[in-house]
Amino acid sequence: QVQLVESGGGLVQAGGSLRLSCVASGRTFNNYYMGWFRQAPGKEREFVASILWRGGMTYYANSVKGRFTISRDNGKNTMYLQMNSLKPEDTAVYYCGSGIGPYNMDHWGKGTLVTVSS
Repeated sequence: QVQLVESGGGLVQAGGSLRLSCVASGRTFNNYYMGWFRQAPGKEREFVASILWRGGMTYYANSVKGRFTISRDNGKNTMYLQMNSLKPEDTAVYYCGSGIGPYNMDHWGKGTLVTVSS
């Protein structure tokens, strides 16, 4: 079965950087999208960024465009989210997902917490 395992979350000051990783297994990902979503306390899960595994086309939420970069390493079956210029409003649990569309995921990891202090 599909397994997605996130890592890299933590506590960082505003303006700082973090890199999240998601190791994927259990599916041939070439024809799928993988993405990052986040859920802040009291809010719904929202789209952050996604990437088409084959070809590397990327999609970003307006709120992170220019600050976050999504990438993948085919050989390691790993997706990354480089987060720069972090803001307190980026505080959330970040989830890795895989699915058939850039905004539609059908498998999820358990999430990793990112906390940005002001």
